[in-house]
Amino acid sequence: MSGESGQPEAGPSHAGLDWPNPERNRAGVPGGVIRRAGAQGPRSWIQKVLEQIMDSPRQCVTPSEVVPVTVLAVQRYLLEDEPRDTVPKPPLYCYDVTISDGVYQEKCYLDPSLNSLVYQNILKVGIQMRISRVSCLYNEKRIGQGILCIDNVHCGETSDSISLETPFRNRAHQEKPERPLRGGKSHYLALWNNEDPYGDIWLTDKQPEEHNFSDTKIISLSHLEMTWTNRRNFPALLVRILHKSKLRYYGKPDKKMIEPYQTFLEVADSSGTVSVIMWNALCPEWYKSLRVGLVLLLQDYSVKKSYPFRIQPVPVDPQIKLISTMEICLNLRDPPTNIIIIPEKQVKPEWRLPKLNHRFTTRSELDDMPGNCICDVIGLLVFVGRVQRSKKKENREDFWSYRWIHIADGTSEQPFIVELFSTSQPEIFENIYPMAYFVCTQLKVVRNDNQVPKLLYLTTTNESGVFITGHRGQPYTYDAKVKNFIQWIRTKSDSGEQKNMVIGGYYPYPPVPETFSKYSSSIKVESLLTAISEVRKEIEDLQYREQKRIAIQGIITAIKYIPHSSATESASASETLRNANRPSTSQAARVEIQERNGKRHQDDEPVNSQYFQTTSTNLSLSNKIRILQGPHANPVAVPQPGASVQTKGIKPGMPSIFNRRANTNASLQGKARKTISDRWESQLWREKKFGLIDHLHYSHVYPESIPRKFMFEHRKFLSEQYNSQPAKYVPPEGRPPKLDDFKSARSLGHFEVTILGLNHEIAIDVAFLPMYCPEDIRTSQIDTLLTSMNYSCAYPQDTTGNDRLPGPRAVAGDIIKAATELDRVHIVGILDICNLGNNKVEVYLHKIYSPENTS
Repeated sequence: MSGESGQPEAGPSHAGLDWPNPERNRAGVPGGVIRRAGAQGPRSWIQKVLEQIMDSPRQCVTPSEVVPVTVLAVQRYLLEDEPRDTVPKPPLYCYDVTISDGVYQEKCYLDPSLNSLVYQNILKVGIQMRISRVSCLYNEKRIGQGILCIDNVHCGETSDSISLETPFRNRAHQEKPERPLRGGKSHYLALWNNEDPYGDIWLTDKQPEEHNFSDTKIISLSHLEMTWTNRRNFPALLVRILHKSKLRYYGKPDKKMIEPYQTFLEVADSSGTVSVIMWNALCPEWYKSLRVGLVLLLQDYSVKKSYPFRIQPVPVDPQIKLISTMEICLNLRDPPTNIIIIPEKQVKPEWRLPKLNHRFTTRSELDDMPGNCICDVIGLLVFVGRVQRSKKKENREDFWSYRWIHIADGTSEQPFIVELFSTSQPEIFENIYPMAYFVCTQLKVVRNDNQVPKLLYLTTTNESGVFITGHRGQPYTYDAKVKNFIQWIRTKSDSGEQKNMVIGGYYPYPPVPETFSKYSSSIKVESLLTAISEVRKEIEDLQYREQKRIAIQGIITAIKYIPHSSATESASASETLRNANRPSTSQAARVEIQERNGKRHQDDEPVNSQYFQTTSTNLSLSNKIRILQGPHANPVAVPQPGASVQTKGIKPGMPSIFNRRANTNASLQGKARKTISDRWESQLWREKKFGLIDHLHYSHVYPESIPRKFMFEHRKFLSEQYNSQPAKYVPPEGRPPKLDDFKSARSLGHFEVTILGLNHEIAIDVAFLPMYCPEDIRTSQIDTLLTSMNYSCAYPQDTTGNDRLPGPRAVAGDIIKAATELDRVHIVGILDICNLGNNKVEVYLHKIYSPENTS
């Protein structure tokens, strides 16, 4: 590997505060500060603060006047070790914050003690912020130069009116390319991950150019493999790009690399295929211009022995030799590589360069594919989930960004379920929405047929690429399966499909296995169970958009139904909850005792004569647990992941929450549904709830966790709501709507479930968010809360106005009744913890394991 050692001087040397020169023009001085500015025009708060620092004998001051400033940018970079550091420290990411006081903009350094405000997305673009303490950090290698540091702030609400027209007080802050205020790095990183190229150092304008090959000596890859160890100079390579990996950022505080990036290209000629590694500054120069299928002429490269543990992707053509003993290295220098993109029209047949062979798979074929297979897919996006983040194993400050999507291709009622990680294509990853034609290559099949529900989805690999626009002219357009998909799309009506598209919201996938033993063998964590006393710390450690799954032990002691504000409910009197008829606490306690003793009459069950069976309530504990096991209790037709009832058009196709049954109980027809209660609490909870040492409340469901029906005319706004917070403020187009204005793709609302720790000292309120599909109710029976959880990621079809269908409250009543069967039962609850940023945290109950299936 070849590195780069020549970098700018460390310290606050970029765009600093050059001390005042009274002759300079006040509107945009090159780092200057006017000590005593005139009274003409509006007075700049930033200017006054800088003057106050200059007058202070100390390096930090409390501004004499604290006024709100607007945050216009929050930009991240890695800070190198200081010369005094003797022991390398873990990566320290720093943040430069651009503020505006309405007169000037100023780029400031955020003190690392305030980094947590960015981690939690409290300090973000577009908000009003009050800075109550500032300091100046000097560059001791230059005369009179320093940067303004933010030491203490109070973050407010989003500003309604933000102008980007105010000039920078320091003209150096607006120079291109942008440079961090501190350290020797030449660029900023993406705000939420290290894989995405960010900023103006990433060039996109490399174009093919014709080359005169008369004086160019070319060597084949197979010949180079045999002779490279005995050569000092290497002839040119003429190759085609078969695969391109996402970026890898390997910067560390003790590494003096200006642009520490790496990417892999798998290239081939007629004799073989080999890995090419592009290092450091060549990545910003070339990465975004190189794409799969281009023909390259590589000159002045180096060759080294290949890394033994790297797994090369599956060759495009199995007939081409896979060369794994060497790697080609491309560097800006040592030696300075020369890369030329050869126009396709200049490519000669006698070169025998391999063609691209895609492995497109249809959804109907996926069911028969084994795990770990690699495939390409094309289809129509029918569901696009929100961007989420997960910590990388090696470092707590580094994250993966990913989202779940569903793709329909017309060959099956079930969609492709894809775990889409960032592929270093943020311009696509952040701008995908339902109704778009989507291509994703190099996906890996993940499946487990030994769990219920069966697990089957696709996940991206290091070489995956995504395409959403510009399909015309791509090599894959000639593939037969792509042509079949295009023909299927032409038969569809956009107006009829839009109502079934879904975007955003909490998405509980992948589902966990049906037994705790299978769950424990499927995860890799240091501690399988989290003590309920440790849950608060787990929650506080989460960063913005991070989602984590944990397991706790406890007892379900209360459950309450929270209707969705816009849920459509039946007007039928037998299905409407009447507050006046709710059973009192004492009545609920008597009912609970009767149920345990098996004395409750069948006529007291909430029954819908046409659509429901009742389950026997005269149950021993073992029978209750058997029912809790859901699909194992009875031989039923279980919907697979991604399945749902399909009617006209394309459906999101997520699985039903309900355990389907083929038969209904004819003897119950004609009985009316009784009054339904929307809450229950156990006698144990009534005894213990006032003596707790801690009660955690995390059952609130925020608007951004509700999946919304997609509206194409508002695609930009909806996409922004479910993307990560941007690093720079982007003014909205016109007057933006509100997220609550968009119809929910659910109709059931959610449940607040209280779990009491086994020691009866700590309790936690969590949300249970089942999905309700009226079409499923017609042939469904809600057995238990657990059965619902097995299939809790479905979205509804449109109702047909059939007033005989049970409304959301009727369904809720059955789920609550099922939960009462868990009274005093020790369970293991699988929780999904989601940090939405800005102090908004949700905890969802994903799965319950009872004692019989926790062994």
